[in-house]
Amino acid sequence: MKPTETLKTEHRAILLMLKVAESVSRKLEAGESVPASDPARIVDFIQGFADKCHHAKEEDLLFPAMEKAGVPRQGGPIGVMLSEHTEGREYVRRMKEAAEKYAAGEKESGVRFAENARAYAALLSQHIHKEDNILYPIADARLSLEIQTGLEKDFERVEEEVVGAGKHEEYHRLLEELERTYC
Repeated sequence: MKPTETLKTEHRAILLMLKVAESVSRKLEAGESVPASDPARIVDFIQGFADKCHHAKEEDLLFPAMEKAGVPRQGGPIGVMLSEHTEGREYVRRMKEAAEKYAAGEKESGVRFAENARAYAALLSQHIHKEDNILYPIADARLSLEIQTGLEKDFERVEEEVVGAGKHEEYHRLLEELERTYC
């Protein structure tokens, strides 16, 4: 499998979690209760799966390989993606803060969680569209088969060494559980 196909598969999981986050946000904004741990579990997925795993593969492996192949960081699509990763992390930081307060019984923090979750979902949905339809085709065209094969092996190493053995599968189980509950 091409590394970009791996990343697109991960995008589908991230988009599904964004759908879960939107559903939880609607409930919280309507004043309904959700299990106190669910906002924190959403944040855990985003930080662990979307950022620590997926974005690490892009930022530490794919983007540098693309730069070596002549795709500029500044003024090009890589720079835009990196900027959006940074913006997204700020929304997630605020989501985490609100989720912790919500879990501690501060129910009005649910609305702050929802506001930031919606903003993050909007950002990431368009971000993923740009990666799938602009950035990844550039990578596929510019990176040799040898480089792509090496990237795929490096992606597996990230999952084992950086994220942790079995953690990727654990995130998928969490996603399936939350999908059954909220979608």
